Amino acid sequence: MKSSIIDNIKALPPLSSTILKINKIYAEESSTLKDMASAIENDPMIIANILKIANSPLYGFGSEIKNASQAVSLFGMSMTRSIAIGNSIRKLLNVDMQPYRVTSDEFAHISSLQAALMLNWYKKIDKQKAEKLYLAAFLQETGKILIASEVIQNDEAIRFANEIEDSNNLAVVEKAYVNASCGEVTALVFKHWGFDNEFIEMIKYSDTPSSAPDEIREFATALNIVKTIIPINKPFSEMAINFGLKKALDAGYKVKLLEESIDSMTQSF
Repeated sequence: MKSSIIDNIKALPPLSSTILKINKIYAEESSTLKDMASAIENDPMIIANILKIANSPLYGFGSEIKNASQAVSLFGMSMTRSIAIGNSIRKLLNVDMQPYRVTSDEFAHISSLQAALMLNWYKKIDKQKAEKLYLAAFLQETGKILIASEVIQNDEAIRFANEIEDSNNLAVVEKAYVNASCGEVTALVFKHWGFDNEFIEMIKYSDTPSSAPDEIREFATALNIVKTIIPINKPFSEMAINFGLKKALDAGYKVKLLEESIDSMTQSF
């Protein structure tokens, strides 16, 4: 990894007091949904993003969600935390995704799609694991923000974008420019912010799950499959879906469950 990226990660400011409060509430077993709603209700940006996602067709809640309490009740602790953290981090990192040829809003939408697919798919396998993977899927592309910034600073945005546009393996292109994949950069970001080791490791190996330690290989593999199906350059393309399904089959998953989740997602995509 380029030393300039490492230096930029070390220079990142701490997470906001709202996020620290959310993490504390999430970690305490005695906390309630009301506690979580209270933690976010004074942060208009977080509430706006949670309501935007809650009212998107990705989750199909039916009636309009109008306030933080409703959203938290429907999403639960884990998903509310994930959405709040994701929104705050993108704001903190000042997103410019020009080298990936997407806007900041499109980048945020891709992250939401990856998280939604992960939840839809994995809750049919193991609900507890699904909640762990939801946060990781929602945040696993965070490193692309720093990679994009590095590419822009080196005046390589056009060349990088041209290579990304047709690539079926974005990690290879990223490594060629910054000596690290998105997963490796993202893992270092969350290590800097003090996230738990399991979360950091599953993202670190999300581009190379076969190299992951045994205890987190399943998580890294699931993340890799989701980002293969919904890559930033061609989400839900026929080729991307076929590659993802092949990876799932090779990993021993029941491919039908994943196909059902993809079909459900693409109807609203």
